Amino acid sequence: MLDRNHRSRATPPVEETPPARGHDAGRSTSLTRCGRLPRRAADDRGSATVFGLFLIMVVLVLAGAMIEGGNAMSARGHATDIAQQAARAGADKLDLAGLRTNGLVRIDPVAAKAAATAFLTQVGETGTVNATPTRVSVTVTVTRPGILVPILGIQTLTVHATATAAPVTG
Repeated sequence: MLDRNHRSRATPPVEETPPARGHDAGRSTSLTRCGRLPRRAADDRGSATVFGLFLIMVVLVLAGAMIEGGNAMSARGHATDIAQQAARAGADKLDLAGLRTNGLVRIDPVAAKAAATAFLTQVGETGTVNATPTRVSVTVTVTRPGILVPILGIQTLTVHATATAAPVTG
């Protein structure tokens, strides 16, 4: 049974193209009904290459950030370790006269500052030492060369860490 509203549409014949030769051999082409390449396929040539290069650049930047972040964390850990050791070395210098006469556990500030500074010199780091009769505070500055940031003009990475130590009895 035929539908009266149904119209048959004739499609134009698709022209066959001869087989490709040279650099186009082996490529399949999808033709439109008019026998031409779709406009979108012709406009997108090379876009995958640009996108691939962009992704490679993003991965390299992220890898560089991770490497520099690891370098900074390592320097920070080293600075903290040195500051803690120097502060403990200073806090070990007790005021022995006060301990023997009054039984008070106090730090000898002059000896503590000298001991902490000597420790920093021994390990080859720089810092500042503040000593009072109750505590020794050491701030260490560690400078390391940058790994990838010299590309951006930053030659070194400087990290500061502070530690405090006090004498403990018990």
